[in-house]
Amino acid sequence: MNKELASLQEEVSTLTGKLEDLKKEIGKVIIGQEETVEQLLITFLAGGHALLEGVPGLAKTLMIRTLSQAIDLDFKRIQFTPDLMPSDIIGTEILEEDHSTGKKFFEFKQGPIFANIILADEINRTPPKTQAALLEAMQEFEVTYSGKTYKLERPFFILATQNPIEQSGTFPLPEAQQDRFLFYIKIGYPTAAEETDILKRTTGSKSEKVHPVLTGADILRLQVLVREVPISDGLIDYVSSIVRATRPETTSSDYVKQWVGWGAGPRAGQAMILTAKARALAQGRMAVTLDDIKSVALPVLRHRIIVNFKAEAEGITSDEVTQQLLENTKLSV
Repeated sequence: MNKELASLQEEVSTLTGKLEDLKKEIGKVIIGQEETVEQLLITFLAGGHALLEGVPGLAKTLMIRTLSQAIDLDFKRIQFTPDLMPSDIIGTEILEEDHSTGKKFFEFKQGPIFANIILADEINRTPPKTQAALLEAMQEFEVTYSGKTYKLERPFFILATQNPIEQSGTFPLPEAQQDRFLFYIKIGYPTAAEETDILKRTTGSKSEKVHPVLTGADILRLQVLVREVPISDGLIDYVSSIVRATRPETTSSDYVKQWVGWGAGPRAGQAMILTAKARALAQGRMAVTLDDIKSVALPVLRHRIIVNFKAEAEGITSDEVTQQLLENTKLSV
């Protein structure tokens, strides 16, 4: 047993070392944004998908492209537009001819969804019918066309971006589809020092080359190890208390009853535990701490707590509700 434990610890150490190398490769191009990069890596380790929101010019697309270059996986970018059709994502059947027999037949031509890392750029620019084309792929890791199901190669990640300031001509993601995203990541402006560094490094002729340091097999192994990270019953009860407290029907919190229209479902608790395990593993630890839970609470609950009109009128966001819950919910020992 000791040999097995030592071997496991050595494997974890090797893989987490590769994660540090991955951050360094990303850092060649992306200046700052350490928290965002960490949350993207947690999403990968937990086997989920992420929705990134930020104003134009914050390198959302560049960050995802750089991440894909540092991982030896197939990458596709889909630019979402109002005229994009589901077949533009999934693929379509093309009439082909067998030149030896002269017979004609339909052959399925795979769309860009058949890749390991998908950048769904400006996902809220396309109508709900096309947005829904991603649902099966995100949840089941497969797509169906003309009654036939096609498996998607694992690992498989959808990283979607949206712009919060241009709402004209956009189609907000339905709550059911938002719930498919493990994390809802908000990207802020860089610090003064970071912005100066960005200006220095991006306005010259020199460009950094990103090298792949992680493979698909590494990612799949890390996803297995994440689920083996232990978590105490006390922390599971803490997560359950947080999630249940977000629901106006069952909470004892006056501010939740006052500000929240709909609370988070059980998937939120699963996401908090899984991403907390991923954060612990990414830091080389084989145990979840309370700090791990609190660190992932905002991106997990941000899109799963739906505030009401009263909260919107008073400028209360789901993040503020979550912060209140974290401050007022105690860990039972």
